[in-house]
Amino acid sequence: MNLDDARKRIETAVTQYGQHAAPAIDLVMAEVRSDMGTGAFNELVEEFDLELLYNIAPMESDHSSS
Repeated sequence: MNLDDARKRIETAVTQYGQHAAPAIDLVMAEVRSDMGTGAFNELVEEFDLELLYNIAPMESDHSSS
Protein backbone atom coordinates (compact mmCIF):
# COMPACT_ATOMS: atom_id res chain seq x y z
CA MET A 1 0.00 0.00 0.00
CA ASN A 2 1.10 3.58 -0.58
CA LEU A 3 -0.14 6.87 0.85
CA ASP A 4 -2.38 7.65 -2.13
CA ASP A 5 -4.14 4.29 -1.80
CA ALA A 6 -4.53 4.81 1.94
CA ARG A 7 -6.02 8.28 1.41
CA LYS A 8 -8.54 6.91 -1.11
CA ARG A 9 -9.54 4.08 1.22
CA ILE A 10 -9.99 6.46 4.17
CA GLU A 11 -12.03 8.87 2.05
CA THR A 12 -14.20 5.99 0.84
CA ALA A 13 -14.77 4.77 4.41
CA VAL A 14 -15.73 8.27 5.58
CA THR A 15 -18.10 8.70 2.63
CA GLN A 16 -19.65 5.28 3.08
CA TYR A 17 -19.87 5.06 6.90
CA GLY A 18 -19.67 8.67 8.11
CA GLN A 19 -19.25 8.89 11.87
CA HIS A 20 -19.18 5.07 12.05
CA ALA A 21 -16.10 4.73 9.82
CA ALA A 22 -13.61 4.07 12.64
CA PRO A 23 -13.45 0.25 12.25
CA ALA A 24 -12.82 0.52 8.50
CA ILE A 25 -10.25 3.27 9.01
CA ASP A 26 -8.55 1.20 11.73
CA LEU A 27 -7.99 -1.58 9.20
CA VAL A 28 -6.45 0.83 6.70
CA MET A 29 -4.28 2.41 9.38
CA ALA A 30 -3.01 -0.97 10.59
CA GLU A 31 -1.92 -1.74 7.04
CA VAL A 32 -0.29 1.70 6.71
CA ARG A 33 1.61 1.20 9.97
CA SER A 34 2.77 -2.25 8.85
CA ASP A 35 3.74 -1.27 5.30
CA MET A 36 5.03 2.29 5.73
CA GLY A 37 5.74 2.84 9.42
CA THR A 38 4.88 5.34 12.10
CA GLY A 39 5.64 8.47 10.05
CA ALA A 40 3.07 7.66 7.37
CA PHE A 41 0.55 6.60 10.03
CA ASN A 42 0.91 9.90 11.89
CA GLU A 43 0.75 11.89 8.66
CA LEU A 44 -2.65 10.40 7.85
CA VAL A 45 -3.92 10.87 11.41
CA GLU A 46 -3.09 14.56 11.15
CA GLU A 47 -4.27 15.00 7.55
CA PHE A 48 -7.72 13.51 8.20
CA ASP A 49 -8.00 14.71 11.83
CA LEU A 50 -8.56 11.09 12.84
CA GLU A 51 -7.80 11.66 16.51
CA LEU A 52 -10.61 14.18 16.93
CA LEU A 53 -13.14 12.54 14.62
CA TYR A 54 -12.51 8.82 15.23
CA ASN A 55 -10.33 8.62 18.35
CA ILE A 56 -7.39 7.24 16.36
CA ALA A 57 -4.33 8.74 18.04
CA PRO A 58 -0.92 9.34 16.51
CA MET A 59 1.76 6.83 17.42
CA GLU A 60 4.87 7.59 19.42
CA SER A 61 7.98 7.61 17.30
CA ASP A 62 11.32 6.20 18.41
CA HIS A 63 11.08 7.50 21.96
CA SER A 64 8.69 6.84 24.79
CA SER A 65 7.24 9.59 26.93
CA SER A 66 5.18 7.47 29.32
